[in-house]
Amino acid sequence: MTLHGKSLIAGLLVESNTGSFHAISPLDNQPLEPLFHECSLDNVDLALELADEAFAVYRKTSAEARAQFLEKIAEEIIALGDELLQRAHLETGLPLDRLTGERGRTVGQLRLFATVIREGSWCDARIDTALPDRQPVPRPDLRRMVVPLGPVIVFGSSNFPLAFSVAGGDSASALAAGCPVIVKAHRAHPGTGELVGGAIARAAESCGLPAGVFSLMHGSGAEIGVALVKHPLARAAGFTGSRTAGRNLFDAANARPEPIPVFAEMSSLNPLFILPGALKTRGQQIAEGLKGSITMGVGQFCTKPGLIFGVGGADLQAFTGYLESAIETSMPGTMLSPGICRSFHDGLTTMGKIAGVIPLANSDATANPSKTHGAPTIYATDTANFLEQHALQEEVFGPYALLVTAQDTADLIRVAEKLEGQLTATLHGTPEDIAAAGDLIAVLERKAGRLVINGFPTGVEVSPAMNHGGPYPATTDARYTSVGTAAIQRWARPVCYQNFPQTALPLELRNENPGNLMRQINGNFSRDAIQD
Repeated sequence: MTLHGKSLIAGLLVESNTGSFHAISPLDNQPLEPLFHECSLDNVDLALELADEAFAVYRKTSAEARAQFLEKIAEEIIALGDELLQRAHLETGLPLDRLTGERGRTVGQLRLFATVIREGSWCDARIDTALPDRQPVPRPDLRRMVVPLGPVIVFGSSNFPLAFSVAGGDSASALAAGCPVIVKAHRAHPGTGELVGGAIARAAESCGLPAGVFSLMHGSGAEIGVALVKHPLARAAGFTGSRTAGRNLFDAANARPEPIPVFAEMSSLNPLFILPGALKTRGQQIAEGLKGSITMGVGQFCTKPGLIFGVGGADLQAFTGYLESAIETSMPGTMLSPGICRSFHDGLTTMGKIAGVIPLANSDATANPSKTHGAPTIYATDTANFLEQHALQEEVFGPYALLVTAQDTADLIRVAEKLEGQLTATLHGTPEDIAAAGDLIAVLERKAGRLVINGFPTGVEVSPAMNHGGPYPATTDARYTSVGTAAIQRWARPVCYQNFPQTALPLELRNENPGNLMRQINGNFSRDAIQD
């Protein structure tokens, strides 16, 4: 398939004279064809207007029709074959086996949300039947469910060119909810985005849906991205990326005359606490696991553990020796883009200049700048300095972590209380350690969206019970997840229908319950029909 480098707006190929760019392969720092054309602000208007027109139709489609659409997108992505994987490899440097797995996760998410909307309970149907004889005031018939918000803006992420980008979790969940999607493609992998965007457009056409249900736009995030979020027809946005970019979008959305939600996943250091018993009995094993978690994907996972805490003493010294050896024998890897590689090395330089921070371990192999390499690196400090130097809580995106020595277990609690919001927090401990760590766990519950015991946070299962979110700055809204079936709730809002006749109600709220949904009826959950 020949790439065209144009935006795809409601099935139409759009080329603008606003500007252009090439993707740069991190494998050799060379530009990749074709030339990609940036959208204009007029293109933003067109995409939102067509999305809004499509919403009037798409929001009324049946759950089965939307489920079939999601499954057709999955089929079209698989049909792209090796070409999709090869292009993603060239644009990101990610190995083909990793991309093959990510493609599986992407189509798996689409199929999972098809299952969710077929089952239907996600709409949270609640019915309180009328009580005309209640005294002193009769109760009206009240029926409540969630309905789709409208056009959603999705921003592709750098580190997951498939699973968190054009057809990733944000898009899949928004389309499942009944919302048209406009994707701002990531500039680091625009060709991958074009291929997947074409798959979605073909699926929409095959399913007889309005073309405005999906658009893919190229351009500068600072201009086109902000314009998309500020457009009066946009109703919500999903973002995965840096704190600076995410906060800019969040602020722009809240500065609108009619603010809209921006669900931004941004910065997380994912602290890992090694309790004394675990240090004594499993220090070497934990060090090996940490090496794998810190270096997985060249440290470019949003759940990479970037902070390691342990109580000082002989056991921590032994653990430190194991970790140094593990990191020194780890190889540098190709990072996702030249820009991310530069930011990684700038971050290391900044951290290394902070008073009280010392280098602990580096890969013995030399990184090759021409191949956008990042080398595993560990720095060290103590809790007193960590608490004094707030800059140590800045994320360094790449294979880096900071080892922080505490005075005692009470010191671990003190430092946990000062942490910013996180996606994850991890504890390693013996059963006795965990039993005694109630106060620390209570603090971490307030700080993180997912707590891990005796494991490592890298690797996020796509399942109903998963939560991938957390207090600011991990995300802009800690009540929601971007991974798992609950992600669909971001793109819907509740509506209550009072004293509606049956024929005017949504099917989900009608007495006969044609979809056999689990509903809350007068406070009890049931799939039963309501008898007249």
